Amino acid sequence: MKTLTVFTPTYNRLHTLPRTYESLCRQTCDDFEWLVIDDGSTDGTREWIESLGDKVQQRGQCFDWMGRVLDGEDENHFVIQTPMFKLEYVYKPNGGLYTGYNVAYATIGTELCVCIDSDDYMPDDAVEKMVNAWVNRPRDKEYCGVLGLDFNVVDGNPIGGIFPQGPSEAYQLEIPHRGDTKQVMRTKLMKNVAPQIGFQGEKDFNPFYMLMQVLDRLPILVRNENFCWVEYQIGKDSMSQGIWKQYKRSPRSYAKFRIAEMRLRHGNGVVNRMRLCIHYVSSCILSRDKDWLKKSPLKLMTLLLSPLGGMLALVVMWKNRK
Repeated sequence: MKTLTVFTPTYNRLHTLPRTYESLCRQTCDDFEWLVIDDGSTDGTREWIESLGDKVQQRGQCFDWMGRVLDGEDENHFVIQTPMFKLEYVYKPNGGLYTGYNVAYATIGTELCVCIDSDDYMPDDAVEKMVNAWVNRPRDKEYCGVLGLDFNVVDGNPIGGIFPQGPSEAYQLEIPHRGDTKQVMRTKLMKNVAPQIGFQGEKDFNPFYMLMQVLDRLPILVRNENFCWVEYQIGKDSMSQGIWKQYKRSPRSYAKFRIAEMRLRHGNGVVNRMRLCIHYVSSCILSRDKDWLKKSPLKLMTLLLSPLGGMLALVVMWKNRK
């Protein structure tokens, strides 16, 4: 069995997905498999996948819109042997990015896994660096994985800069780094926190909800190396833009995310907890949750900051005015 699974959730990204595939074909280390989770694409993604090689498995597990395993098997889950590596493809009803992570953690059988988005791609030696960092890790303690950098395609620089020089291991949530990073995680640990249960009609639930639970429990190996080339999409093809719309579209998801953040042991100082309480109250107002105070892990702070949460809710509604 291979050591690493590269998984790619995708939705109507046929115009960028081939670049991801080509970067995998150029890898200097073949100790990996590729898993593509198609979240209801209508742009010919499946047909393109089928053109990459011969099917060696015709059917597999099927999943609901949230990425939960259903009984039985169907032809929307199959395996292809490309000239370079094994490719596993799963098609499911559209549910949002986090649902693709649910499918991935239910499907992957390798020791390590890493998400490479469908509009990003890997440096030619990325798999080699990831696997070597893990194989050569110290054996005197337990780690949750390996942390590397995302580099911006436009300027060629690490997003948010490099990690501070220091120990080669840390709790990621305590690292003073503002920018995108790439977590290569132990699959077993991710399976323990999956699936991420969301809400019907809310597709903006951040899959970091699962990652941060593991990152809070165990240290991670830190490498100041390029693990991924990132090209930010703009307009309707962007997942990072439109945060005010996301707050309005998925308030219950954001409230659940804030509760999990409040409970973190690492990297959660007073100022950050105050910020979380404000955002939590705003999300509860937008979702009309009358039990907001009862559910909060920081009840006194949440109550004291509720006026600011109300103000933030007004800002969100104003930003989403037609």
